[in-house]
Amino acid sequence: MTKDRVLQKNIQPPVADKQPQVLELHGDRRLDNYFWLRDIDNPKVVAYLDAENAYTTAMMQHTETLQTQLYDEMLSRIQETDLSVPYRKDNYYYYSRTEAGKAYRIYCRKQGSLDAPEEVLLDENELAAGHDFFELGVFDISPNHQILAYSFDTSGSERYTLFFLDLNTRHFYPETIADTYFSFCWGNDNQTGFYTKIDTANRPYQLFRHTLGTSTESDELIYHEPDEAYALYVDNTRSQAYILMTLRSSITTEVHYLDANNPRSDFQIIYPRHPGIEYDVDHHSDYFYIVTNEVATNFKLVKTPLTAIAKDNWQTVIPHREDVLLSGISLFANHLVIYERKDGLQTARVQNLSTDDESNIIFPEPTYAFSEGSNPEFNTTILRFNYTSLITPPSVFDYDMETQERELKKQTQVLGGYDLTQYRSEWLMATAEDGTQVPISIVYKQGIKKDGKNPLLLTGYGSYGASYPASFSSTRLTLLDRGVVFAIAHIRGGEEMGRKWYENGKFLHKNNTFTDFIACAEYLINEGWTANTHLAITGGSAGGLLMGAVINLRPDLFQVVVANVPFVDVVSTILDTSLPLSAMEWEEWGNPNDPVYYDYMKSYSPYDNVAAQDYPDLLITAGLNDSRVKYWEPAKWTAKLRELKTDNNILLLKTNMDAGHSGASGRYESLKELAFEYAFILDRLGLV
Repeated sequence: MTKDRVLQKNIQPPVADKQPQVLELHGDRRLDNYFWLRDIDNPKVVAYLDAENAYTTAMMQHTETLQTQLYDEMLSRIQETDLSVPYRKDNYYYYSRTEAGKAYRIYCRKQGSLDAPEEVLLDENELAAGHDFFELGVFDISPNHQILAYSFDTSGSERYTLFFLDLNTRHFYPETIADTYFSFCWGNDNQTGFYTKIDTANRPYQLFRHTLGTSTESDELIYHEPDEAYALYVDNTRSQAYILMTLRSSITTEVHYLDANNPRSDFQIIYPRHPGIEYDVDHHSDYFYIVTNEVATNFKLVKTPLTAIAKDNWQTVIPHREDVLLSGISLFANHLVIYERKDGLQTARVQNLSTDDESNIIFPEPTYAFSEGSNPEFNTTILRFNYTSLITPPSVFDYDMETQERELKKQTQVLGGYDLTQYRSEWLMATAEDGTQVPISIVYKQGIKKDGKNPLLLTGYGSYGASYPASFSSTRLTLLDRGVVFAIAHIRGGEEMGRKWYENGKFLHKNNTFTDFIACAEYLINEGWTANTHLAITGGSAGGLLMGAVINLRPDLFQVVVANVPFVDVVSTILDTSLPLSAMEWEEWGNPNDPVYYDYMKSYSPYDNVAAQDYPDLLITAGLNDSRVKYWEPAKWTAKLRELKTDNNILLLKTNMDAGHSGASGRYESLKELAFEYAFILDRLGLV
């Protein structure tokens, strides 16, 4: 045993006080010994978090040199002074850039030509000075390009303060607006702005109309959404003709529209909410285009005349298909871009609205990620999109929708001589316990052998219909170059294989998410990619719930676990309607006030199912100001695991006392957090 290991064994972990709290519902009694950790005003709570942080630091002290090495290695691959690809809007070119030694972005523009002098619009580094945390929310320039509306948060709580800056004089307007969310839009008069306010549970629930230069006390409340299951967002159509107010729950949508040229007028409804009916709206010429799941599980596209928007007038443009998910559309003056998923992979096609001719945008790799880029202009034939894969760095393309030619505008530079031919990615299929084929994206350095000896890091998410992107990460090379295989389990609860893939991983089918992940792990072991003694897993937020559930079910299957801001106290959190993960989440997880859902949620809730058994090595992270997953969930989970687990494996809780759900802000501090996690994984897998 090394000296460091001896020192570790002599360090005693904190032991949280047990203060029994009985929680009773539906005749069921749950005993929560650590309920008291919810009280942040109790000095013992902060003392406990500090003690856990001190213990974590002590237990990881022997890796400090490794952490520095990993940080320096990851930083050395990044082009610190860099420039985004400028995009054009009217007579301006907008872009952002970074400078070496500065943690945040600088937003700029040039007028008329890329050879024109640079105008700095906003320097995040100046705004972040003196703050331990900084995050930009709104960044929205008025239609005449003269006024910048922007907001930021300095706590990690996702409560933003909104400002208005005259870009000609560089003077601020006197009004500031606190407790806003990150959606905003301008009326075409360049004087009227629409913003959303959030309630005590951080739900955007009110829409206000503001006139530039006036007191916010006179702002008009346009809409108040009383239903706690709905959030409110506001945006412009690309045509700039309409402002859309979208009210969205997990399974239901309602959209209202307003003439952007007459921003003092009233919003009109497009289609009243009906439970289970979702839709998104865009505008072109005399029609609204609507992507909806109305009698269309995988969604369809319809259009309706502006003069007769009632559902009876909806005209089908793209019908529903069982084998293709319609992910969304994008409208330009003469083109319709159609985004779809088939057989787990993203596809795109472009339709000429004058001729109905179509072209396909083809992607060559077995697994990849694709998204639309910055396309603010309506009257253009150029579609900008982003492409990446597990081995291809982020790439920005301009695609000519008339000629079908694509131009690579930029590929993110990876310093240090990165050669993608030295790595390989694959698309695999595991068989779930019910026979379902579950996709896995995997990447590794050429030359590894499938002999069961490879360290492997497996991740997944599987909630909210979010498809896990198979995207490139220069920081991941730090693992790949050390022989670690990286894999993504595209489990049910996401939307990779269509809408039913999502629906079969939620509500009373949630256990499919966990058993799919276990099946993927077993497949990778059985196929010789790794062994349980070399297998690490990681997930964050709802992916942290995944981590907690699978180690309760199969603690023997994994050697190392990293759970970032894990949502683990499922029943108690969703019962508490004062929290963000409560009423808004009932349409994702179920309402535990219903005994059927209560029993089912309790059956997989990681906190409620901690058992007296051996667990893998565990690193759990939290953010004190996290508004999505409150700090006490990972803290309570840690305390209960310490009480009940029967092994001598390491259990660490690391709480960022200055951040929220996304962890540290600024690229350098974020890299340090990642270096810490990688050091934990490499250390516990015996790779150092």
